[in-house]
Amino acid sequence: MNDIQVKAIQAIKAQQAKVKERSPQWIVGEQLKDICMAEPQSAELVAQDLTVEAMSITEAEKKIKVFADSRRVGNFSCVTPIEADRILREFYGLPAAGAAAQPSAPTSADGPDGKINLLDFL
Repeated sequence: MNDIQVKAIQAIKAQQAKVKERSPQWIVGEQLKDICMAEPQSAELVAQDLTVEAMSITEAEKKIKVFADSRRVGNFSCVTPIEADRILREFYGLPAAGAAAQPSAPTSADGPDGKINLLDFL
């Protein structure tokens, strides 16, 4: 983990300390920590955003609640992990899940099938 990821996770933990453990807001922090650990570029954005009160984990949870309430069936509402991930990424302006891990297109140095021919180096 790099310094930015550590900084983001510390900021999340500081906000989690202000809410009840295992509350919806606390769970948002857990999901953000997972994102930050896996994606250094997202950690940088989250660390910056969490310095603004309007971008707190409590405010992010409100966005998820609005989504859940709009899909309520009787007394039950639910948000899947994928839906929560999408909402958090939109709220914090993060790239789509896996976007940073996408392989680049083959370059002209690659073979016609996108593979490098090791015999070219002999």
